Amino acid sequence: MSQSKPYAVWKTMRNRCKHPTHNRYESYGGRGIKVCKEWESFDTFWADMGDTYSEGLTLDRIDPNGDYCKENCRWISEKEQ
Repeated sequence: MSQSKPYAVWKTMRNRCKHPTHNRYESYGGRGIKVCKEWESFDTFWADMGDTYSEGLTLDRIDPNGDYCKENCRWISEKEQ
């Protein structure tokens, strides 16, 4: 799935939380937002979130101050976000 939209979302999520050189780091990792240990693996991320994914949806944190994890994330439309 390395060429898929969900994979790109996962990779971007991790980069903006972990890499200070990412252009959105200050809004994520710089604020202390982390990716849970389990989601370091795309396979685990997809096992947790794949069933609720549909084309055109974006990954959303329910609590915008919380970390990226199964309990705090959902797929929603860009309009909802």
